[in-house]
Amino acid sequence: MSMILFACVVRVRDGLPLSASTDFHLNQDFLECRKRLKALSLILAQYPDRGTATGRGFSIHFHSSGDIACMGICTSSCPTVMAFCFLEELQWKFSASYDSTSISLATRPYAFLEFDNIIQKVKYHFNYTSCSQMKNSLEKIQEELKFHPPVLLKLEDIEVMNGMINGYTEVHMGSAPIYRMQPVTPLGILSLVLNIMCGALNLIRGVHLAEYSFQEDYEGIGNVIAFLLSFLACIFQCYLYLFHGSSRKMKAFVLFFSICLCNIYLYGLRNIWQILFHIGVASLSSYQILTRQLMETQPDFGV
Repeated sequence: MSMILFACVVRVRDGLPLSASTDFHLNQDFLECRKRLKALSLILAQYPDRGTATGRGFSIHFHSSGDIACMGICTSSCPTVMAFCFLEELQWKFSASYDSTSISLATRPYAFLEFDNIIQKVKYHFNYTSCSQMKNSLEKIQEELKFHPPVLLKLEDIEVMNGMINGYTEVHMGSAPIYRMQPVTPLGILSLVLNIMCGALNLIRGVHLAEYSFQEDYEGIGNVIAFLLSFLACIFQCYLYLFHGSSRKMKAFVLFFSICLCNIYLYGLRNIWQILFHIGVASLSSYQILTRQLMETQPDFGV
């Protein structure tokens, strides 16, 4: 019989679920335990790095490290040392797969859905491998728990009532659709390369002109500003193409018109072909931003 029933990885600062195992347990006490786990995930920052909540024949264990925390629901018969050994293994594999930047930029639940398969494999390994085969790992964790025992909680202490969890609004973490950007296309990569090149040209010209202007009593400072604004607009176009954000269309049009106006202002320092090239690249980048849409991926049932 399985002793580790459910596991998930959440972001510590706000409890955002990043990945979770699939479960099909319909036991009412287990489902209530899942609700308590969701509540606890929102307030993990208040507790030390290891903790255990018991009650209703189940135990919730959590292990926090850096930006993430691994949490699991186990049967009451599951040894505590085994549960924390499982969570530490999970935490190590997740940290090896994703960097802190991608974790902090995640905005939607279960952004790393592909990690679910690894959770399932590790869970299966711990459920169906004898303790003698994991002796070294268990002894290491046992020694750590002896000097730094986990904080002990009761499931009943984790309040879930009226949509509020200990003063925090409960975040819906059910079967919500998972949104991701469509894959980057070859034309999109080309637009990024050209945009970076245009941004670099604007920056180089702007810095060079700034040095000259400062020696000539700030004459031509408007041209310096135009070059630097074009540089910033190119960088933000790259960002808009790579990452989804609110008011995407409006931002894309504002950046495009900013680049057009700056290049028209720079007429004289640039010939007509150079201006058309920069505006053409801005047009291509804007088109790629507007045509790269979100795609919807349904999560696995039971997650």
